[in-house]
Amino acid sequence: MHCNREANQAVRLISCVLALLDQGIHDDRIVELNREFISSRPFRHLIIDRFLDAEFCRQLMSEFPAFDSTHALNERGETGRKAVFTDLERLGPAYARFNQMIRSQEFLSLIGRITGIPSLLYDPEYIGGGTHENLNGQELDSHVDFNYHPTRQWHRRLNLIVFLNPEWEQNWGGCLELLSDPWTSDGARPAAVVAPLANRAVLFETNEHSWHGFPRIQLPSGKANTSRRSIAVYFYTEDRPEVETEAAHGTLYVHRQLGEHIQAGHTLRQQDVDEIRTLLARRDVHMKFLYERELEFSRVIAGIVKSPSFRLGRALTWPARALFANRRKPEN
Repeated sequence: MHCNREANQAVRLISCVLALLDQGIHDDRIVELNREFISSRPFRHLIIDRFLDAEFCRQLMSEFPAFDSTHALNERGETGRKAVFTDLERLGPAYARFNQMIRSQEFLSLIGRITGIPSLLYDPEYIGGGTHENLNGQELDSHVDFNYHPTRQWHRRLNLIVFLNPEWEQNWGGCLELLSDPWTSDGARPAAVVAPLANRAVLFETNEHSWHGFPRIQLPSGKANTSRRSIAVYFYTEDRPEVETEAAHGTLYVHRQLGEHIQAGHTLRQQDVDEIRTLLARRDVHMKFLYERELEFSRVIAGIVKSPSFRLGRALTWPARALFANRRKPEN
């Protein structure tokens, strides 16, 4: 009797957690969703409309935090037009329930079955994730994400983005774009474009070619108070197939290319000139960032080389290095 009571409680807990999802996401669709995920291009992904229970989604939209400039610092420490909140449980009851669902083993197992990636791990720190709000004029350059959790050293495997915008037109910009190769003209054309409409979710694998971003948000005059809102969740595993692994790196960005209309014989308009100046200025800022990062790496390496432990290590290994060098000398 006691075992039956515990089993019934477990079933009720699973039902309660997964009840936050739309009823269309159930066991009978797992095979269909998995097939769609693994066959999608330019990399494995899945777009699900009506991802959450409709009323629950409305609660998340209602509790979405107001834009706060103190939460809008970019990677260079500058205040930008994107605000991020990572402590979901403090945002309201709906976000606490969302967090409970995301971290549950039942949900992780469900996502694992859909993607074919088992043993998924939830990130309690929401590094890089949480609620994202992008204001008019904001854009996100094509990029691949950092590939290891910075404190736990887990392999980053999946991104889940749930959009929370009651309306959105494609000509407003801000649509998620999935690209095959932003370094080339053909590859920079999006293979998939996803409008960020409420209760639409995008689930995609993160690897060394999962390039994604969105073009500049350009809202019409009557929508000045609209913003692009979403929740981003990242999933990890302790291990990953060796052929898919790469040395640890941060998020890698590629600035968008000039519009294809900039051709020989084209008469530049003022907006073309402004666009060219903007792109050049952003490249200059990015080059300065890379320069400062290289200096930082060089200082770290110099500190290691000059350290007593490094010098001691070289002294102790000198005989072996000398023997190896002698063996490599050609014989007369």
